[in-house]
Amino acid sequence: MKTFIILLQKEFRESWRSFKFLWMPLLFILLGITDPLTNYYMEDILDAVGNMPDGFSLSLPDFVPIDILMASTGQFQSIGLIVFVITIAGMINRERQNGTATLIYVRPISFIALFMSKWVVGSILGILSVSLGYAGSMYYTAILYGSVDTMAFIQMVLSYCVWIVFATAVALMFSAIFKTAFATTFTIIVIPFGVMIDALIGQYWHISPWKLANYSVQLLSDTHNEYYIKTLLLTIILMVLAIIIGILFTRKNAGTTKI
Repeated sequence: MKTFIILLQKEFRESWRSFKFLWMPLLFILLGITDPLTNYYMEDILDAVGNMPDGFSLSLPDFVPIDILMASTGQFQSIGLIVFVITIAGMINRERQNGTATLIYVRPISFIALFMSKWVVGSILGILSVSLGYAGSMYYTAILYGSVDTMAFIQMVLSYCVWIVFATAVALMFSAIFKTAFATTFTIIVIPFGVMIDALIGQYWHISPWKLANYSVQLLSDTHNEYYIKTLLLTIILMVLAIIIGILFTRKNAGTTKI
């Protein structure tokens, strides 16, 4: 336990010194407030830009709060998720490649503590960023479009946080298995591209971790989704499996560390 705490403090210091806990939440806040503001002021923006053809008129649909939060989730699932997993994907192998891990591996450490310290810090970074992003989105959504049920909103955010910690585990697993470039590539294919593939052909299956984000937003509506609990449980199971595989490969590839 003492080793885990020391490694956890190390990861927090490195993330803080690289300003991850500053720019990552700011990115998600920016993504969260973009949709409610842009959609509400779209007509004013077009009028200000000008150069519209004579007789041109734009009829925007009447958005409700769940539509705006769904749009913000889409922003998180595209730009935000890509930036986040790229940041996480190099946490283990980058230390092996630049020789930093040598200073750690020469000591009798627990590879479980090593992997879990990185997963905990990465998860906290993701949860903080997502929570602040949703808070910003909900703030302007409530002002411009109306509010939603508080408990349903909290449940939605918590469900999306499960998806984020799952993505963190998968990114770290690839970081433990491959070199940084390959780890980043496989992580992007499996997580962000997996979301896109699920959006295109996901109607053929109903239970998948890549559906958890959409199912989370659906919690704001009164309709009951029978696949939500199964999807949530499957995501947690696959997350635990990714953590176990990541720990095993962290130990196995320790010998590849550059000196």
